[in-house]
Parts: sequence; C-alpha cells; structure tokens
Amino acid sequence: MLSSQSLRHWAWTHKWTSLICTAFMLLLCLTGLPLIFHHEIDHLLGNEIEAPTLPADAPRVDLDHIFAVAQAHAPNKVPQFASLDDDTENFWFVSFANTATSEEGQQFVAVDARTAEILATPKFDEGFIHIMFKLHVDLFAGLPGKLFLGLMGLLLVIAIVSGVVLYAPFMRKLNFGTVRKQRSNRIKWLDLHNVLGIVTVVWALAVGATGVINTWADLVIKYWQFDQMTQLIAPYKNLPPPEKLGSLQQSVAAAEKLLPDKKLSFVAFPGTSFSSPHHFVIFMRGTEPLTSRLLSPVLVDAQTAQITASPTMPWYVTTLLVSQPLHFGDYGGTPLQILWALLDIITIVVLWSGLVLWWRKRKQPIEIMLREAVRDESNFAPALAKIPA
Repeated sequence: MLSSQSLRHWAWTHKWTSLICTAFMLLLCLTGLPLIFHHEIDHLLGNEIEAPTLPADAPRVDLDHIFAVAQAHAPNKVPQFASLDDDTENFWFVSFANTATSEEGQQFVAVDARTAEILATPKFDEGFIHIMFKLHVDLFAGLPGKLFLGLMGLLLVIAIVSGVVLYAPFMRKLNFGTVRKQRSNRIKWLDLHNVLGIVTVVWALAVGATGVINTWADLVIKYWQFDQMTQLIAPYKNLPPPEKLGSLQQSVAAAEKLLPDKKLSFVAFPGTSFSSPHHFVIFMRGTEPLTSRLLSPVLVDAQTAQITASPTMPWYVTTLLVSQPLHFGDYGGTPLQILWALLDIITIVVLWSGLVLWWRKRKQPIEIMLREAVRDESNFAPALAKIPA
C-alpha cells in the first residue's frame, strides 16, 4: 500500500516527466511509424535500386574494379564506406564525401557487382523518408539533437515506471481492461489511458530504452575508437597515412577467409570513424536474423592487405548494435513490422490521452483526480484519506 507521501511523489513524477516529454514522444512515434516500413515505402515511391536480371551464376567483378568505377564517378571525393546490397547482393553501395569523417558533400554510387555498370547515384539526404529519419534521430540538429532526444527518452522511461507504480494499487478492485463508461468523460479517458498504457508497457520500455541507447551511438563509436582501436593501431602511431590504398578485393577476401561462417556487412575505408588512418576495417556479420546485427571487425593493413587484428566488439558496442533493430522492429520480417506499427499507434493514443487528462484537469492536483477515479472502488482509500480535498 502506498502512503499518501509516496503517492504524491510518484504522482508528481509521473505528471511532470510525462508532460515534459510527451510532445517529443508524439513526434517520435509519428515519425517512427513510416520508418518501420521504410523499405516498402521506398518501393512504392520508386526509390529502390533494381539491378538487371542475370543468371544466378553470373561471375562477380573484382572489387577493386568496382571501387575504381565508383571513384571515377565521384572525383575529388574521399571514400568512406562500401557495402553489398543485403537483399540481392547484386550491387555495391560506395559512399564518398569531402573528407573521411564529414557528411558534407556526401555522394553515393550504386555499382552492379556483375557488370561494374553504374546503376544509380541515390540521394539519401532528401525525400520523405530522409525527413522522417532526421526528425526521428536528431531533429536536424546533429549530436545535440540526438542527446536532447535521449534525455526525452529517459524521461519517458521514468514516466512509464512511475505510471506502473501508480497503476498497481489503482487496479486492485477493478477488473483488468475495465473502462467505466457510466462515469464522466474524464474517468473514461483515465481508464483508457491506464489500460492501453499497461498493455504496451513492456514494448514502450524496450523501445524507449533502446531509443535512448541509440542516441548515444556517436559517443559510443568515439569511445570505441579511444578504448579499443587506439590499442590495436598502436604500432602505426607515428607512421604517416598511406598515400595509395592497397587491394580492397584482397582485403575483403582475407577477412572472409578468416571468418568463413560470417558474411560481409560493410567496409570502412581508412580515416573514417569506424576505422583508422592505416586500415580497411572489414565488418563481418552473422547469418541469422539477430546475429546479422552483431558485427565482427577485421583490421586489414590498407597498403599490404594483411590482417593485423580481429577483435571482439566490447559489450557497449554490442549493446548498441542489438538495440538498433529492436528499436525499429526490422529483424523479424513483415509480421514483426505490423506488430511494431500497432503498438506504435496504441502508444500515440496513450500519449494523447495523457495530454487530454492534463488539459481537462490542469488546475486540479493529480491526487484529487485519482481520488475521484478510484472512489469506492479501490484500496487507495486509506492513503487518499490523508490528502486534503
């Protein structure tokens, strides 16, 4: 049984954490909804890249030639990443920018892996999905925007926990799922808010917590560079960066030979935030839906194509990698996407109903509203009796 003092504290915490974060959480839920189906939306909008149909056993072009074709299409740009299309593995994405670590002047080139023909130069920094993504990730404000949304996500987690604490005694004498239609509109809104909130509590906590972790992605990668990569590249500390890169094909082949049970995820070129000035870092991944998100880096000397290290990712990077697919629900196919979308819509209703409750009774303490809501129906009575009406 909550004491009157504890009730006040939990009610105050739930009220203010909810009010502060609700507007931003509504924005994240609304922008997150299309992101769950971003592949399908891109297909409908005609933004997907399609490679020509060739025999399944069509030979693959040497990766060095692929890179040379892409680089020729982006002269004076610095290569950042290269990845094979996950769905068909028929073409490569190669990204370039003004510098290895910047997003300025980014250019993407899609090259057919079998013919070395340029298929497209997609614009990932424009269009509907890009706007939704940027609003969802950083409000178009970069790292400060990410950290701000992370703070809002943390307030959401606190609001959910405090809501669960208040819900437990509230429902002691009410059947689960009760919406008292014979009572006032405010009580019906409160019941709806409570029922939908408790139904989605596990999902909301999971998505909220993973969302907070995702906002720390830039900081996590920087710490990984400082913590693990610094030790791995210590022998190269006083050496100048290579003036000419070695064979990308040999580097990838060496990583695939080292980890034959894994598939290539992407290649980070020297100087990027995922590599060192002296290495290609070949990121390999598992073949199952979940393990496909777990990366194993292989450091390859960018001049000699010789492997210098193959470390295990530290726990904090693994946590980040697991949280990303869990947040968007994009590792279990269409059924999980639909479930995520339904839960997202229910969460929007929970957030909106919370705003309605606050607006209608914004001048009345929440403890008094709870008194009315559970009057004659709850074991809250002993605690509420001590609260002045």
